[in-house]
Amino acid sequence: MTNLYFKKWEGRPGRVLAFRLSYGADLLGALQGIAGEEDVRFGWIKFLGGVKKARVGYYLQDRKEFITLDLDEPMEILSGMGNISLKEGRPFVHAHVTFLNKEGKVLGGHLMEGTVVVAGEVFIQELALPAPPQRVYDEVTGLYLWV
Repeated sequence: MTNLYFKKWEGRPGRVLAFRLSYGADLLGALQGIAGEEDVRFGWIKFLGGVKKARVGYYLQDRKEFITLDLDEPMEILSGMGNISLKEGRPFVHAHVTFLNKEGKVLGGHLMEGTVVVAGEVFIQELALPAPPQRVYDEVTGLYLWV
């Protein structure tokens, strides 16, 4: 049998937090700010709402770099999800998001700074661990992964 995972963490459920985001806030900045202020060291995050415009990323695996896509139109957040872990000792949000525009097209990707909130609701479920994973640079993928 092949190894299906590199490492496993097991903890207990921690706090469950809910927030309403401010009109005009940067979505990723707001999520990152909440994680820092609440000192969420490990957990998952879900969010929904609407945006004035968005910026998402797509990772080019062969070049080991992100390209950004600017979606300059009002859209609904159909689904936003991600996790919070530590990077350089501080809470760090990694999130992906799916949008719906007025033509019914679904667009999405890796959430980037530049996504402007009209309305947003956020849930965070904390996972309590004695030593939460840290994100460190991985030479093979070019990404910051858990260790």
